[in-house]
Amino acid sequence: MNFRHFLALIIAATVLFSCEQKQDEWQVLFNGTDLEGWTPKFYHHETGENYANTFRVKDSAIVVDYSDYDTFDERYGHLFYKRPFESFHLKFKYRFTDEWMEDAPSYTFRNSGVMFHSQAPKTILKEQDWPLSVEYQMLAEAEPGKPRPTGNMCSPGTDVYYQGQKSNDHCINSTSDTYTWDTWVEADLIVYSDSLIIHKVNGKEVLRYSQTQIGGEVANGFDPALKIDGKALKSGYIGLQAEGQGVMFKDLKLREL
Repeated sequence: MNFRHFLALIIAATVLFSCEQKQDEWQVLFNGTDLEGWTPKFYHHETGENYANTFRVKDSAIVVDYSDYDTFDERYGHLFYKRPFESFHLKFKYRFTDEWMEDAPSYTFRNSGVMFHSQAPKTILKEQDWPLSVEYQMLAEAEPGKPRPTGNMCSPGTDVYYQGQKSNDHCINSTSDTYTWDTWVEADLIVYSDSLIIHKVNGKEVLRYSQTQIGGEVANGFDPALKIDGKALKSGYIGLQAEGQGVMFKDLKLREL
């Protein structure tokens, strides 16, 4: 082996090691102190306005807090991380609080979520209720003894394939256990572009689906130029949801795949 071949092998090995090392690196999305790197968007409000300080930091967690509200008035909100992702493994922990706005829709009780493959926050119109996105839905027990799984999938303005065919359901339930509102739950969202998405709850796989794409209904007030039904949804932004129910998020980290 001559020196030139040896040098080429060293360079190739260095590049491969660097790529593997990058894939193994976890990015901390929330610094535990403030909302740097995150942008809010609320229905009826312009992008960037954190209405009534809804998203705030308490005890090293991002908290959805309604203590400065008089009424909810359909102010569905989302807090978006600063850049989009395509294939990734997101890990976070969440638990609900005992705060719920009684004029919010009944389905929002002990209900929240994390949006992904979302349109950019700057493209969400003032009078748009939900972003075109896919949701890792979080639920907690609403009635004692009645099953209510978490780690479900919901699809505002999107479609997915489930068990080999396009789903006609806005939400698909997972196989998870039911947890009380005050329990910290560990969540994993594993996304391979538009080809495979896996939801885990406390380390156990509870749902998988594929072929995320623009379509479906539910979202309203969007720019029609963005809703091209059938278009593959391969990447987008991550957003934390606020729908009238208090909730806490912590230990948010992501590894690109």
